[in-house]
Amino acid sequence: MRHLRNASQLLLGAALAYAGIGHLTTNRLEFQAQVPTLLKDYADFVVLVSGAVEILLGAGLLVLWKYRVQIGWLTALFFIAIFWGNISQYINHTDAFGLNSDRARAVRLLFQPLLVIWALWSTGAWRSYRVRKAK
Repeated sequence: MRHLRNASQLLLGAALAYAGIGHLTTNRLEFQAQVPTLLKDYADFVVLVSGAVEILLGAGLLVLWKYRVQIGWLTALFFIAIFWGNISQYINHTDAFGLNSDRARAVRLLFQPLLVIWALWSTGAWRSYRVRKAK
């Protein structure tokens, strides 16, 4: 099970780093479409900052094994923070990343909690919390 968790952490780290690079380069406009209406005037800044955060979290998941639990919690919190953008995309009927129907955008909303769970499980963050709580 440990090897599966480790591989899952590496996959998540690579996916985050890849997405973060997309924020800064080829998918910049697509990500701007997901920025909530309240922050539209700062959409490019929000995309650049969130991309940088994704790269840092991804790199941390890939190489900072000593801090995997802490990075797991930070990654889960990041996924919770950006959920607002996914909700905004659904509410405002914004097309981006092939999500061109309300149904597709709603299905995507269902996957966000899975990303939070992935971050907590693969890094052992949730397990560490349960062990500490039991003491």
